[in-house]
Amino acid sequence: MKERSALYVGRVRHHRFRPRPHALSYRVFWTLLDLDEIDEIDGLAGELRLFSRNRFNLYSFRDADYGDRSGKPLRPQVEAMLAEAGIAHDGGPIRLLTMPRILGYAFNPLSTYFCYRRDGSLCATVYEVHNTFGEVHSYVAPAVLDGGVLRQEAGKVFHVSPFMGLDMRYAFTVTPPDARVSIAIDAQDGEGRMIAAVLSGERVALSDTALLRLLVTHPLLTLKVTAAIHWHALRLLAKRIRWRPHPAAPARGFTLGSAAAPHAKGPLQP
Repeated sequence: MKERSALYVGRVRHHRFRPRPHALSYRVFWTLLDLDEIDEIDGLAGELRLFSRNRFNLYSFRDADYGDRSGKPLRPQVEAMLAEAGIAHDGGPIRLLTMPRILGYAFNPLSTYFCYRRDGSLCATVYEVHNTFGEVHSYVAPAVLDGGVLRQEAGKVFHVSPFMGLDMRYAFTVTPPDARVSIAIDAQDGEGRMIAAVLSGERVALSDTALLRLLVTHPLLTLKVTAAIHWHALRLLAKRIRWRPHPAAPARGFTLGSAAAPHAKGPLQP
C-alpha cells in the first residue's frame, strides 16, 4: 500500500461546560487520503478490493460528498479556495482526513484537508464542516507549526448544533498526521469556554486486512455517528438546553481563519 494514504484509529471526545455539563466519547477511525493517489489511474481503488472510488463497496470514497459536492476533482477545488484566501500553495500534496462511506453510507461532521508545500512543509489546513441539515462550510487557515503543533483561530459563522449560537470563536490545536494525528477544538462565547472536542488516532497501514478488522471492531461506524448525534440531541433537550433557530448559511463557501499564538492547553487537548 502506498505510504501517503493511511488509516487512523482512535477516539472522539466532546465536553460541553455550560449551561449544564454534557460529555461523550466514542471509538472511531478515519482514512487519510492523498488526493493525488485517489486521482491516479492505478490509485487506491485499484489496489484495494474492499475500497472503491465513486462506486459501492464495503468501504468507498465519493467525490460528491466533499467540496461543492458537484463530484468535480477535489484538488482544484481546494487549491482555488487557498488562492482566494491568499494562501500560497505551490502544488504540494493535499491529504484529506475523513471517515469513508461504509456500505454506501457516510456522514462526516468534520473532514480536514492538510495542504503541504512541495518541500513537505505544511502551509494550510481546511476544516470542512457538515451539519445534519445538509449544509457545508469550510474554515481555511494558514499553518505555522510550533514544536510540531499547529494553532489556529476562526470566528464561528456556520450553524452546526441547534444548542449553540453563532456568537463564538474556535481555537484549533492540531498535531498533523504522522505516527498519530489529533485535532482539538475549543469554542468560546462572551461568557467563556463553551465546548471542547478532540479527535485523535494512531496510524495504521491502509490495507484490506486492516479494513476487515475495523469492520469487526467498529461495525457500521458512520451510521452510528448519525445515530449518536440525534441521541445526544435528545439528551440535551432532556437537560432543557435552549434550542436555537437555524440561521441562514453563509453566502461564501469558506471563512478565513488565522494562525494563533500559543495558549494553555485545555483538559481535552492532546
